[in-house]
Order: sequence, then structure tokens, then C-alpha cells
Amino acid sequence: MNKTVTGTGKTVEDAINHGLQQLGVTKEQVETNVLQVPDSGLMKLFGKKEAIVEVSLINNPEQRALDFLNDVLHAMKINCKIKTRLEDKILFINLEGKDMGVLIGRRGQTLDSLQYLISLVINRQHEEYVRVILDTENYRAKREKTLEDLGEKMANKAVYYQKKMLLEPMNPSERRVIHAKLQNHDKVFTFSEGEEPYRRVVIQLKDKN
Repeated sequence: MNKTVTGTGKTVEDAINHGLQQLGVTKEQVETNVLQVPDSGLMKLFGKKEAIVEVSLINNPEQRALDFLNDVLHAMKINCKIKTRLEDKILFINLEGKDMGVLIGRRGQTLDSLQYLISLVINRQHEEYVRVILDTENYRAKREKTLEDLGEKMANKAVYYQKKMLLEPMNPSERRVIHAKLQNHDKVFTFSEGEEPYRRVVIQLKDKN
């Protein structure tokens, strides 16, 4: 969708609302430029003009993420502090508060789902993609360390028992951690098999020849 549209109406406000309807956003998400003010014409008989306003989307991913998160957290009755940082087209969001385990969910599934939804919200109708990393209680780093340890442990088992090892199903980002950890291993290599959401990492012995 075009990020700039032209709205028309009997008044400037009507023209702005027309533009908002075309974009499907709220007034807080746009900036406006009045191209023509309404004019009833000479003695209200000739040359009647409508208001014409240029309405453009403001690409502010941090604010859109904050608005969305505040609505979600309010609905979940969770009070926490939201910190954001936009750096090199990556939006880092950290949540601080009590009972963050509810937001993390089993193996981070709730956190991942919320991260995905935020990405949809901030990238909707914008060509420049911004990656979202949502975290709380340093969960991402802790989970990555756990996965690296798991990969190393299973690789050692594969070597010890001389057979391939199948890990539990994981999402793409978790599988990438395992692959990266073992990519330079001298005795095993990794690949993924299966269909989402049951796709898993396989640790296979390298050919001795």
C-alpha cells in the first residue's frame, strides 16, 4: 500500500479522516499537509472547492510497538516497564517487572509469539523491514546458552554411541543456535528434518573417509 494518500472532504478534518480511512490507521500515525482549503466560491454559487489534504504514514516502529504492547499487557493485567532501542533496523524491546514467567511461557513460546505479533504490527504498510527482538529477564541469552550446552552434549553422545542423535522439535531460531554451535565440529555435522512445527535438528557422524 502507498504510504501517502490524498484525502478530500468538505472540511480539512473530513479530508484527513478520508485519508486515514484509506490507510487504515489512526491520526497519531500520520503527518498531514493541507494542499487546498475548502472554499464555497463566489457568493456560495460558483467555484466551490473541497479540502484536499496529503496524509502520510510516519514510520515510527518504537511508538507503534509501545502502543501495541501497552494494549496487550493491559489486557493481560500485567504491569511492567518497557524499554526500547532501535539500532541498525533492529528494534530491541526489554520488559521488566514481576511475574515475567507468564510472558515467557513454555520454552519461550509466549515470548516468541508476542515478538512475532509486534513484528507484524510495526512492519505493516512499510517497505523498510525492522527486525524485532523481545526479551525479559535475559531469557534469550539464557536459552541460547542452554541450547549450546544441549548441542554439545548430544554431539558427544553421537560420537560415544556412534549413531545419529535426534533433538526435540524446535523453532527456526533455536535450531540455528544448535547449527551454529556445531558447524565447526570435527566429528559431527547437523541438519534439520521434518515439517513445522515438528522440525528438529539431527546430529550425524561425519564420514571417516
